[in-house]
Amino acid sequence: MASLKDLRNRIASVKATQKITKAMQMVAAAKLRRAQQAAESARPFSQRMDAVMANIASAIGDSESAPKLLSGTGNDQTHLLVVATAERGLCGGFNSSIARLARDKARELRASGKQVKILPIGKKGADILKREFADLMLPTVDLRDVKHVGFENANAIAKQVLDLFDSGEFDIATLFYAEFKSVISQIPTAQQVIPPEIAAVDSEPEANSASTMYDYEPDESEILEDLLPRNVAVQIFRALLENAASEQGARMSAMDNATRNAGEMIDKLTLTYNRQRQAQITKELIEIISGAEAL
Repeated sequence: MASLKDLRNRIASVKATQKITKAMQMVAAAKLRRAQQAAESARPFSQRMDAVMANIASAIGDSESAPKLLSGTGNDQTHLLVVATAERGLCGGFNSSIARLARDKARELRASGKQVKILPIGKKGADILKREFADLMLPTVDLRDVKHVGFENANAIAKQVLDLFDSGEFDIATLFYAEFKSVISQIPTAQQVIPPEIAAVDSEPEANSASTMYDYEPDESEILEDLLPRNVAVQIFRALLENAASEQGARMSAMDNATRNAGEMIDKLTLTYNRQRQAQITKELIEIISGAEAL
């Protein structure tokens, strides 16, 4: 059984930890508002980009002049998995859930005879995946020095991905990230970005009549040559913003749970301390009374 001194030290240690987790919860809550606003602001632009891509892609159809970024290489043998996670931990299952989704996809592809390459964005995801796929890992994209993710960061990553595609390093690229829903809900998401999964054009009469009025200048192929690389950067940027909000939401929830658990532990340790102290005082009183009666 622990001594009273050990119990006092333990209680003081847990209280110090509780102060840290409470402070981290408050910091995450402060950062969450800005990150959530940025993520929600990026969604309409990303969705509009998808709509424009769908309209132009439907106009060009299966033409031989379609850019390779749209039509693909005609093969699906080599897959690039771009896995975006956080640079830091202490955010619950945020990192592990994204890495798990990517790991399951990699296992599925390898089981079907496909080649897999993994481009990790963030240290935590890289640390998890390299335990099993160390031979498939490309150099990790390090964003530890970036306080607020900007489009230039996403554009640099997109350029790296596009360079790999142009050099024939892969056929299909899939982006993994966590879509922010709420403080307690972040959904791991896999999105194919090369070639993009084009949504079907709205089949309503008004939408069709409007789409037939579009006249592209220059032609659709030239527009797509510029739009497709930009779309890759936009989708990566949105993923990074969604991740930033999801990370802070997950950290806020995790630190709140840790703070409450520390409080419960302090209560249990204090109760144990008081009982043991009371037992010790009672024992000392009995010894004093017994000694007095012996005289």
